[in-house]
Amino acid sequence: METKLELYEQHMSGVRARIDAHSGVRGLLRTGIPPELLHRFLIEYCSLGVQMTAPVEGWIKRAGLRCREIGLTKVGDRLVKHAEHEAGHDRLFVDDTRSLVAAYSKRYQKELDATRLLARPCTPAMHRYIQLHEQTIAGDAPFAQVAIELEIEGLSVLLGPRLLEQFRVVLGQEILDCLTFLQEHVQLDVGHTALNRKMLGYLLEERPGAVSHLVETGTAALAAYLDFLGECLSRAEEGLSSTS
Repeated sequence: METKLELYEQHMSGVRARIDAHSGVRGLLRTGIPPELLHRFLIEYCSLGVQMTAPVEGWIKRAGLRCREIGLTKVGDRLVKHAEHEAGHDRLFVDDTRSLVAAYSKRYQKELDATRLLARPCTPAMHRYIQLHEQTIAGDAPFAQVAIELEIEGLSVLLGPRLLEQFRVVLGQEILDCLTFLQEHVQLDVGHTALNRKMLGYLLEERPGAVSHLVETGTAALAAYLDFLGECLSRAEEGLSSTS
């Protein structure tokens, strides 16, 4: 008999299978992408990504506390504990932004202002991503935070290694020194994804009717994050056009 976790995975496997078809992902992984464009993408991704990463510890902890409130103590406790592992990760993005800007200036003799880049407002996809977290935590199903964590950390495992290899091939081995956030998460999120899947299993034992909502939330999280990658690539293209 098919378990609820297997049913969730069955639904999400189709969603995950379409990741490579996303225009942003195809654009990043395409053969022959100009090195300067890829470098500018990384600057966009890291500088804007700070605002999507800084709240993560708080999001997970708040979701865990809400789960406790509605009687999901086991899941709540695990979320609260998991939140501790996310503290300070936004600082990696800040440091990577500054390293990437310095490397860009040296390589292309073009000046960018890291402080200004870090201070820009959110993009539409970023707004969607942030709103999804806030609505999930405040709503009737704060436990759906587990699906967000599973899919976003799972994305690091599914897509991260291929992106890092593309960055290495196109920009050289030295660029990896500027990508501490990505490198750390590609390694850590293998374990995190396994733990998230276990947590989802515990959750579905207590909330077997939540599969559809969890699939919906996980799908929305992936869509927003992939669209964010696409926005970063588009902004990189616009930035090159304006300085060419």
